[in-house]
Amino acid sequence: MSPNLIAPIVIAPLIVWRLYARTRRSFGRQPIQPKRMWTRVGFLSVVTLLVASQGFVDPRLATGLGAGLVGGVVLGMLALKLTRFEIDGRNDCYFPNPWIGMTLTALFIGRLLYRFMVLYPQMTHAAAGGHAAYQRSPLTMAILGLLLGYYIAYYAGLLLHHRRVSMDARSKQLS
Repeated sequence: MSPNLIAPIVIAPLIVWRLYARTRRSFGRQPIQPKRMWTRVGFLSVVTLLVASQGFVDPRLATGLGAGLVGGVVLGMLALKLTRFEIDGRNDCYFPNPWIGMTLTALFIGRLLYRFMVLYPQMTHAAAGGHAAYQRSPLTMAILGLLLGYYIAYYAGLLLHHRRVSMDARSKQLS
């Protein structure tokens, strides 16, 4: 077996598992889990900063990432308006908009497939030094920014909603 095929074979199950988890979180009733959501917001913010550092190498990448982040935040706020919330007993739950989740998942999967199918031959013949042409794609950065901006804004909005609902519940208990 070629060494060039080992990495995709090893990484493919991990990618499939994460896509399954992402898709499952986009549909149906989801509990609001503040600790997990704060962890996700923090992790995605760090990833955003690390990816943004590529803007020092090529300003086009920073432009793509910035445009994607703005679009993602706008999409996240729209998704919050379309999200249904439910409180049953002590649990605060939400129903995410399935169309937005499915569209983002399809966009992400499509870009991954494009990168693996079309650009794989370029990756094997890349120059040893510097960033190869397949790594300098403002479109990829825009899609990544869209996902990062969306999930940061969406989870932060869910956490704000949860905090507001929790404070209302406490004030009702005190009165």
